[in-house]
Amino acid sequence: MARREPSPQDADPARIAAHRTGLSAETRACVYLLAKGYRILARRHRTPQGEIDVVARRGTTLVFVEVKARASLDEAAYSVTPRQRGRIAAAAQAWLMTHPDHANLDCRFDVILIAPKRFPRHLKAAFDSES
Repeated sequence: MARREPSPQDADPARIAAHRTGLSAETRACVYLLAKGYRILARRHRTPQGEIDVVARRGTTLVFVEVKARASLDEAAYSVTPRQRGRIAAAAQAWLMTHPDHANLDCRFDVILIAPKRFPRHLKAAFDSES
């Protein structure tokens, strides 16, 4: 018996809502970064190690950004786990291997926190690659 691909009607409504929330939060984060003078190089970049929400550049600094959306900014801040930080750092290494023209730039790991009816909070250098 052939296996059929799941249709959109089969998808879990909670997962669809979470996906849409994530896309909206990432869009808000990118608009915020653009307003601050960053250039967006990639969004939702997937590697075997994990996904990087946003890769941006400002001057000689390459920034790997994790976007977290929660009901409050504090909840969003606490949701970046050590395991996630490790996956993001590994994904950043993979990104740099496939984009050697950016390998000489300074690198930083930022987090942008998103909550309803709140201005985004940008945590620069929120963690390092050893976290």
